Amino acid sequence: MARAATPAITALVAAGVTHTVVQYRHDPRSDSFGEEAVHQLAQDGFVAEQIFKTLVVALPTGLAVAVLPVPSMLSLKAAAAALGAAKATMADPAAAQRSTGYVVGGISPLGQRKPLPTVVDSTALQWDRVLCSAGKRGWDVALDPRDLVRLTKAVTADIRAE
Repeated sequence: MARAATPAITALVAAGVTHTVVQYRHDPRSDSFGEEAVHQLAQDGFVAEQIFKTLVVALPTGLAVAVLPVPSMLSLKAAAAALGAAKATMADPAAAQRSTGYVVGGISPLGQRKPLPTVVDSTALQWDRVLCSAGKRGWDVALDPRDLVRLTKAVTADIRAE
């Protein structure tokens, strides 16, 4: 496992955080990574609202991360406000990849090359465990949402669009 570990998994192990790596078959033709995860992980008993996607946004001061349930749309205005910025736009995918060290569809909020300011949707705290990307397409990690917030130094806020 050590050879295949991602920086996200390495960060969890280093912090002593209890977690479970959940792998599913990623179809290389798919570009709807969150929906693919929901479909595959539902077979393992997870519900869509506890599977979180990691989106990189651009603020006037630089990049940041928004983590929210896969079925939800991101409110850029709410994410910006939670992160103390006037506005936010979706980050350029190439810039997101360069900054985080992960490929789109496998960007984890954990173990990023350069940790970015992070906001986690407050609904995460309703769950005993949430899933987020483990840093590779087809790999998620299940963990206590409070550990996710603590390790990413995230703020929590309602960042879902109505």
